[in-house]
Amino acid sequence: MTTTNKSNDRSLARRGMLRSRALLKKDDGAATAEYAIATMAAVGFAGLLVVIMRSDEVREILTGLVRNALTYVGQ
Repeated sequence: MTTTNKSNDRSLARRGMLRSRALLKKDDGAATAEYAIATMAAVGFAGLLVVIMRSDEVREILTGLVRNALTYVGQ
């Protein structure tokens, strides 16, 4: 390999590294992706709450709490 080829290879490698660094530093859309992940987590949590709230045991507990709160007479 000649000296010219070696310098060309080094130049190409350097340009490739600089391009890679520039692409990695670019964070356009990162906030949007974070919002999307947080939204999906909230939807999953809401779905889990719906499943839990539909169970008879939880419904009875909540109904009992509401009845106790509404019929509570201060002493």
